Amino acid sequence: MSLRAMGQASVTMNNLQKQIDTISHNLANLQTPGYKQRQAEFSALLTQHIANMTHPENARGRMTPDGIRLGTGARLGVINNKLAIGSMQRTDRSLDAALKNEHHFFQVSVIENGEEQIRYTRDGSFYVQPVNDGAQLVLVTKDGHPVQGVNGPIQFDANNIDDIFIGDGGEITVRRGDVQEIVGQLAIVEIERSRILQSTGDNFFQLPDLEALGLNMADIVQNVPVGDAVLDSGVLEMSNVRMEEQMTQLMNAQRSYQFNSRTISMMDQMQGLINQVR
Repeated sequence: MSLRAMGQASVTMNNLQKQIDTISHNLANLQTPGYKQRQAEFSALLTQHIANMTHPENARGRMTPDGIRLGTGARLGVINNKLAIGSMQRTDRSLDAALKNEHHFFQVSVIENGEEQIRYTRDGSFYVQPVNDGAQLVLVTKDGHPVQGVNGPIQFDANNIDDIFIGDGGEITVRRGDVQEIVGQLAIVEIERSRILQSTGDNFFQLPDLEALGLNMADIVQNVPVGDAVLDSGVLEMSNVRMEEQMTQLMNAQRSYQFNSRTISMMDQMQGLINQVR
C-alpha cells in the first residue's frame, strides 16, 4: 500500500509542478500587451475499488461506501488559453491598436523551419522597418515580423513622411504635408471557436491540424469586412492576467505539492519501521 501511495503522490507532484510553471509564466507576462492567460486543467486518473467488507450484514445501516476506493493520482489534462479581453491602456501612440472583439486577431508572417507561416496575435504594438535600402517601409511587430494586410505585408514609400497612423477600421494612413494617403489595410480575422488556438510563444497563436479535427479552414477563420470599426487607435490591450487570482492558485498548488511531498516522506519512514521490525 505504501508503494502505491508513494507512486500516486509522485505522479501528482510532477503535474503540480507543471501547473506552478504555468502560473509563473502568467505572472511573468502580467504587463505583456495582448497576452492571454493560460489555465491548467486537471483530471483524475483511474481508481481501484477494494471491496473489503463482503458479508451482507456489513451493509446494514451504513452511511459510507462499502469498501475502499484508491486513486492513482491526478494528471494535467490540458492547458487552455483564457481569451477574455484584457484591460485597455491608452498610449496615444499612432501605431498602437487594440481590437474590440475578443475573437478578432491580427495576422503576422513568421519564418519557421525555412517556411513562411501565418500566426495570430492580439498584440497591436506595431512599428515600421526600412527595406530596400531605406526606400520603403514595412509594418512589423516589435520583433520585426511583417504584419499582414489584405494584399500581403504592408509596404509603402518612405519619402517625405510626416506621420503614420492606424484608423479604427484598420487602414494605414500616411500624411505627407497636407496630403493623406491610405497605403495599406490590416487583414484582421475573426476566429470562431478560438479556444482551439495553440500558443507558439512570443505572444503568437497558430491553428491546430484542422483536417485531423474534422474542421474546415473557412468555417473557423473569417475575414473581418473592410471598413468596420474594429479597433481603437492609440490604445493597447494589456494582459488579461489577474495577479490576485494567480497568487491564490499558486498558494493552493504549493500546498498540494507540500502535502504530496509529506506523503512520500511519511510512507518512507513507515517502510523503514516495517523493515526494522522484520
